[in-house]
Amino acid sequence: MSRVGTPPQAFFDMLAAQHIELEPGDAERLGTHLDMLLDANERFNLTAIREPAEAWVRHAADSLSLVPFVAEAGAACIVDVGTGGGFPGIPLAIAMPHVQVMLVDSVGKKVRFLQEVVDALGLTNATVRQARAEEVAEYKGGLRESFDAVVCRAVGNLATLIELSLPLVKVDGLLLAIKGEKAQEEIVAAERALHELRGELVTTERTPTGTIVAIRKTAKTVRLYPREQGLAARKPLGFKSEEEA
Repeated sequence: MSRVGTPPQAFFDMLAAQHIELEPGDAERLGTHLDMLLDANERFNLTAIREPAEAWVRHAADSLSLVPFVAEAGAACIVDVGTGGGFPGIPLAIAMPHVQVMLVDSVGKKVRFLQEVVDALGLTNATVRQARAEEVAEYKGGLRESFDAVVCRAVGNLATLIELSLPLVKVDGLLLAIKGEKAQEEIVAAERALHELRGELVTTERTPTGTIVAIRKTAKTVRLYPREQGLAARKPLGFKSEEEA
């Protein structure tokens, strides 16, 4: 029996505000993903959101807010870094079957859940990989500079995201990050990361569920980045430690 039921009107209103149209069957597949998420969440932590109506808006609609940006960029191959329960990658794979989506997470339980969802939904355009972003983007290895865009939400501050994400995209590729109300503050704090990782801010755009920050990669990533595992999160570029402050 479905836990989440049919999407609330607010879900459709938010999509309409961005001129996003679903194909027949898409809403049902999104609902299956949310059902599986809430079921798995009883066994291990995937989300703090437990109300179906809230899940439709804050997970599904929020993820789909990236559809116009991925489409405008003409991205054919994207990667979702730190995907967790599969957001925004799985909703994007559902709504954009012509786009290849890689879902990356370092936690085994989450990766197994994601593979179950991909298999259940028959998402032939989605693959799952258990790894840290630093491993996927390592110099002369992994999938460095292989993607048209990186998509992410709720994965650390923007400076950290820039260091972990831009090495993965091709020159002229995009980082598309869903951020909150403090997006502008994060952009200011990420000035050094933008410079070091050869990124330039393209746009910020408010959506019904958040703020999308689009950053373009202007040149190849120098071999130093990303730094060794965990450093981008522990010591974001441009952030002073308490000892230095």
